[in-house]
Amino acid sequence: MEDGVQEFCALDGSGWSFAARPPKNARDRIMSAASFLFCNHGFTATGIDTIIARAGTAKATLYHHFSSKEDLIAAVLEAEGTTWREWFFGCLAEVKGPARTRMLAVFDVLELWFSDPGFYGCPFINAVAEFDTGNDAVRQAADKHKEHLITWFKANAIEMKAPDVTETARSIAILFDGAIVAAQHSRDPSFAQTAKRMAECYLDNCMGE
Repeated sequence: MEDGVQEFCALDGSGWSFAARPPKNARDRIMSAASFLFCNHGFTATGIDTIIARAGTAKATLYHHFSSKEDLIAAVLEAEGTTWREWFFGCLAEVKGPARTRMLAVFDVLELWFSDPGFYGCPFINAVAEFDTGNDAVRQAADKHKEHLITWFKANAIEMKAPDVTETARSIAILFDGAIVAAQHSRDPSFAQTAKRMAECYLDNCMGE
């Protein structure tokens, strides 16, 4: 594991989750409560009354800020995605070395994330799996989140002079998502290093090394 990644992310604690950050106002309290419950107990299974009870606010306050549960889910996904990406890319910004090193360090960051006691998987993967694939709001939120990652993978693939930039980015993304799902189901952070070794093999073959 990259020492710079471990040091930076360790200091950041649970900064990857919006729900772990102190709320600033009533809207944040509602979103923090909803985020924790949605991510740990499911989007469908979590009712408005449960969210209100955890947030310690009135139902009228919730509906003042969010017109529906679907509106609240969309806001939570946006907040969780933004918070996680700030943490994730912040960790990777500490990695020294060429693009290949940064690409493989992705899996070291994942391992740190998986090792956090509060790890509950990816809210976007969970939401897409839970809802009908025709749910446009959830699908769009997941697509937006994934596009940030794919763009980063592509940028590094270009710097590595990969023969097929798109295919390289997609291949790393598959290993990335697979590691998340495996770690969530097994509670075993070492799946990140398994995915890293597979990524090394892929890059060696892809780059003709």
